[in-house]
Amino acid sequence: MMTFEEYCIKKKINSEAFRAQEPERWLEWKLQFEQMHPNSFTEQKKFLINETRRTYLLVNTPE
Repeated sequence: MMTFEEYCIKKKINSEAFRAQEPERWLEWKLQFEQMHPNSFTEQKKFLINETRRTYLLVNTPE
């Protein structure tokens, strides 16, 4: 099972920066992510994920 933090890495979102700047939204997303399949979460948040990625881009992504 993938964690929300791992999901953020996969989506090239800097989870730590996201959490520091928007702790309420980060926690809301984390709780929602834990309630559904990652693909469903992606479909539900598709446009918001893109916006969040642009704001909190993870520059050095692990391979």
